[in-house]
Amino acid sequence: MQKTIRHFLPVLGLVLAFSLVAASCGNDDDDGAAPAAPEATAASTEAPEVTEPEETVTVVPQQAGGTLQAVLDRGHVLCGSRDDLPGFALLNEEGEYVGFDIDMCRVLAAAIFGDSDAMEIVPVTSAERFTALASGQFDVMNRNTTWTATRDGSEGANFNFIYYYDGQGLMVPASTGFTTLEDLADANICVSTGTTTELNLTAVFAARGIPFNPVTFEGFDTLVPAYQEGQCEAMTSDTSVLGVFKFEIEGDDGPAQHIMTEIISKEPLGPVVRDGDTEWAQVVNWAIMATVQAWEFGLDSANIAGYDGTDPNILNFLGRDGFDPGLGLPPDFAVQVVSQVGNYEEIYNRHPQLGTLAGSANDLWTNGGLMYVPPYR
Repeated sequence: MQKTIRHFLPVLGLVLAFSLVAASCGNDDDDGAAPAAPEATAASTEAPEVTEPEETVTVVPQQAGGTLQAVLDRGHVLCGSRDDLPGFALLNEEGEYVGFDIDMCRVLAAAIFGDSDAMEIVPVTSAERFTALASGQFDVMNRNTTWTATRDGSEGANFNFIYYYDGQGLMVPASTGFTTLEDLADANICVSTGTTTELNLTAVFAARGIPFNPVTFEGFDTLVPAYQEGQCEAMTSDTSVLGVFKFEIEGDDGPAQHIMTEIISKEPLGPVVRDGDTEWAQVVNWAIMATVQAWEFGLDSANIAGYDGTDPNILNFLGRDGFDPGLGLPPDFAVQVVSQVGNYEEIYNRHPQLGTLAGSANDLWTNGGLMYVPPYR
């Protein structure tokens, strides 16, 4: 059965620090190559200048024994996520984690172990998620986390395949009649703290010269009730999240909600792993991309195991005839993923709070969407 962790695991006491020694010529390549020796000149007759020997940087090659080996030794995957966002990641009344991000964790478990339940969820707040990832509290973060340049460059994080394309918007009670950002001048706006959402809101409103009052919350379990109680005239988040809570509020006989049409940011979402472990990053990438490739091939949970065609690309994808691309996964990992969890379309449509897939940015590239993966060959 699915394992869950309701509280943070203790922060690991030992954090490895890596020091980089800069070569005197200013070479900042990361391939470990030593700088080239200066060329000799035919006209030179002076004795060579004696210099101190340069300090040597030892580069450890990527090899088995990193995160993947630790996961295999443990027997299950640890996924950092949340517990308060219907459609993406929610701890339900039965004490089970459900949602799109949770299913993507199950995808990893199925790919690695052939068992989609071989995983545990570690709930983590927005403010603490990168620290928790860096300290080893979980192996991968599936927590509707936006890929940005700053996070990629300064958080020790490696962003992987984008599995959900989103953008930030604002929602107001329909009764307000507000339709534009300018209508929110001097309004209280509910926003999650420690997020790109908060930064985007401040930047866009400042650029437009619209004064507002941010009212910050750690999670949606406190933000949404505050919004419903009238502490804020508006709430802001990714449009997918706003759609979830519009669905929830109106479904509970609450007042009609209006999501403004203007999108104020790009929010590419996907799994995040620690920097420096290429083997683990490719395992995460290809396990999740298998759900999209299966969808493109017309394979789903009902038919993938019984495929009897002759398409060589599909046979490779299924791990038939000894094909193994050397990704660190079992040759039939895609069969396990799709038969146990589903293809991308099945996973998405399992969570109606996410809205309509057809025609959206998250549709297949062949249908005008952005879901496009490298060839499996």
